[in-house]
Amino acid sequence: MKKSIKDLGDIKGKRALVRVDVNVPLDENKNVTDDTRIQAIVPTVNYLTEKGARVILMAHLGRPKGERNMDFSLAPVAKYMSKVFGQEIVFIPSVEEAAPYVEKLQDGQIALLENIRFYKAEEAKDDDMTFANEIAKLGDFYVNDAFGAAHRNHTSTAKLAKVVKPAVSGLLMEKEIRCLSQALDNPTRPFTAIVGGAKVSSKIGVLENLLDKVDNMIIGGGMAYTFVKANGGKIGNSICEDDQIETAKAIEAKAAAKGVKLVMATDVLVADDFSGNGTNKFVKINEIPDGFEGVDAGEDSRKAFADVIKSSKTILMNGPVGAFENPKFAEGTKAVLAAVVEATKNGATSVIGGGDSVSAAKKFFKAEDFTHVSTGGGASLEFIEGKVLPGVAALDEK
Repeated sequence: MKKSIKDLGDIKGKRALVRVDVNVPLDENKNVTDDTRIQAIVPTVNYLTEKGARVILMAHLGRPKGERNMDFSLAPVAKYMSKVFGQEIVFIPSVEEAAPYVEKLQDGQIALLENIRFYKAEEAKDDDMTFANEIAKLGDFYVNDAFGAAHRNHTSTAKLAKVVKPAVSGLLMEKEIRCLSQALDNPTRPFTAIVGGAKVSSKIGVLENLLDKVDNMIIGGGMAYTFVKANGGKIGNSICEDDQIETAKAIEAKAAAKGVKLVMATDVLVADDFSGNGTNKFVKINEIPDGFEGVDAGEDSRKAFADVIKSSKTILMNGPVGAFENPKFAEGTKAVLAAVVEATKNGATSVIGGGDSVSAAKKFFKAEDFTHVSTGGGASLEFIEGKVLPGVAALDEK
């Protein structure tokens, strides 16, 4: 277990260097359009300020590629955060100019440093610690609350933790690790994983790792058609990775050897126009006519998926089962999520991880309807694959 901010002693007057994920969407007038990530760090920041720490937040916005591009400035985010925290967030325009700003901070005050990705050294792959040492002068201890960036081996997410001690997790990071670890390593059974998305190739690690842990695996979304083709089915114009057909066969064989029940769609909604404005109809998944592509789980499949989900005690969802962004192709994903919500109400533990699943969960339900909705897309994916996340590994052990 990693140390968290709750393991720190007296921090009154101490300077907390806190890496957060406030990579939020902005409209053309630089207004925040979704503050989910900002709300997620509130417990950690409030905990630190209530204990009298002086909080210096570090974050990135977009991909400025190591250059000072003011389109990616965090200044508008600081302004928005001032409303959220009920105090003016001191905006620090650069690392070079930071010292006087930090010196003036009072106990319980919060500052936000300009986009850390304005510096090439932030994302550098080398072992050079110069940039880390420069930032380290600004703080007395380090907190990582940016699970969404924990899979990055960057200066602010991993290197800093080696030079600023103690280095601990924030409350959001702690919750992410706890919920994902519990689902993967100590699940109440039956344990069902729902793995969807477009490509088998992007989910091989997830499938492989989960087959060692789950009782049931539901495979949906575009990746299902590679499995159908591997079994000799007709998939029409559906998305398929021919170079992953052997992988699909190997996954089926491994599931059989492990006694894992693989649950595939038996029928699908197909469309001859991906906009949804052409002909949409239900067919058997292995009999998709030419000129049509699978876009959503069919009615029988939705019921079969829901039955498995509702009889489960632990559910991990990583990927939708259809092109849910289009309302005409969203019913399958909605039905799966509805079953997860029902199972959760009946005492199951549900964890939604990965960008698209999280988007779908928030689109059709509320985050409170699930046990945990992960804030990290790529990070939760790598965690589920069993990879070591540099931003987590660098923190102090309890």
